[in-house]
Amino acid sequence: MNIALILDMAADAAADRIGLVCGDRRYTYGELRSGAQGAAALVLQSGAGCVALLDESSEAAVLALFGAALAGVPYCPLNYRLADADLAALLCRIAPALVVGDATRAARLSPDAGHILLTSDQLVAKSATTRSASYANINAENEVAVQLFTSGTTASPKAAILSHANLASYIFGTVEFGAADDGDAVLVSVPPYHIAGIASILSSIYALRRIALLTAFTPESWLDLADRERVTNAFVVPTMLSRIIEHMDKSGAPVGLSTLKSIAYGGGRMPTELIQLALDLFPSTDFTNAYGLTETSSTIALLGPADHRAARNASDARVRARLGSVGKPLPTIELEIRDDDGRPAPAGEIGEVYVRGDQVSGRYKERSALDADGWFPTRDAGYLDEDGYLFLCGRADDVIVRGGENISPGEIEDVLMTHPAVADVAAVAVPSQEWGEAVGVAVVVREGKALPTTEELRELVRSRLRSSRVPETVRFLPNLPYNEMGKLLRREIKAGLAS
Repeated sequence: MNIALILDMAADAAADRIGLVCGDRRYTYGELRSGAQGAAALVLQSGAGCVALLDESSEAAVLALFGAALAGVPYCPLNYRLADADLAALLCRIAPALVVGDATRAARLSPDAGHILLTSDQLVAKSATTRSASYANINAENEVAVQLFTSGTTASPKAAILSHANLASYIFGTVEFGAADDGDAVLVSVPPYHIAGIASILSSIYALRRIALLTAFTPESWLDLADRERVTNAFVVPTMLSRIIEHMDKSGAPVGLSTLKSIAYGGGRMPTELIQLALDLFPSTDFTNAYGLTETSSTIALLGPADHRAARNASDARVRARLGSVGKPLPTIELEIRDDDGRPAPAGEIGEVYVRGDQVSGRYKERSALDADGWFPTRDAGYLDEDGYLFLCGRADDVIVRGGENISPGEIEDVLMTHPAVADVAAVAVPSQEWGEAVGVAVVVREGKALPTTEELRELVRSRLRSSRVPETVRFLPNLPYNEMGKLLRREIKAGLAS
């Protein structure tokens, strides 16, 4: 099926229910469907090969997503935070496209590409007055629904493609249609060019949950919107949660939002200390850790609310450790840990995470990354414990290999974060003549705290972990580099420690 049918089902079931709130504008599901139909007509009239969004979150993102689906062309949201040279290259790769959003910038960066340009306000206004009696074949489920460019930290960004069937499989396998109460509202604050933003829109509409879109994240605006719309559900990345808690602490804002029933988080590693603090500050809120990738149509493993509570209160060290895991694979997903020879690894052994399932695309415009049996190599390193909980150790390239022993950066970081003076830390591989690679750490000290000594930090690791985990290099930095989704840029730290 085409993902546009998700909106169609919602409008048929509850046409007058508010489906989207953006600023002071509110849209019913019936109005969203009419707008998407108008957007589809604009796409067909333009003759564009795809719809590219170059803007922050707004109703234009929702109309562009479903309008592209109805018109039978890919939806390709672009990272508006990219440098001009990088964005210009992407605009060239998708030409000719209907570009929605920052039309002035698109025209300046790609003047000869044949793009059709509309501001977000123009798309919304034109979609309200444009109609078409026919659309492309919306049953072409194997056609490309979404094209997302990877971050491209080591090479030119790859164009990951997700079919209608991939996305529909994820939604139908994880969400119950119409499950939300009339008063339920979800706060969506992740940018529209991230798979989590797209998945949040699709899953919330399928559940008939009101979507409160936050155009640009700040802790103040997040808390204000959550209070104003009486938000019941939210998705955040770890850096967002950290900033929200810090703001509440500094401003003296009341802890706990009375309507907030559930917070899901993902998109980056959640420090154990931070989630423990969040669980204590929001005792009546359910927390869910969602692990997924662009190429897997979002979530493939979950650590649910019951596991969070059990781990937080457990006396058993093995159960407590699960708070640092991403839970268990979804029932619709097959997952394996494979060693360097491609063989399934036993419990507790670090290897590469492989996944398979209907929601897994594993394809790029340039090539497919699936093996002959349909398995996708995530390039994430991790291990399964004896009970089947998945623990991630960073990207496969980020695992520290010291004298042939695989070391997870996360286990070292968790120990160092228990030091009262450590605000943030990253462990990376540094060159070693004796071991090939050794452990290096970059440390950010808490404001107002005395600088710990290098030996003090080494001794803390030595007292909790094996000697091979003790850092050879310790460097203090004012802050660590993250991207806008809260992912730690380890390669930048690694290059800085090696210099």
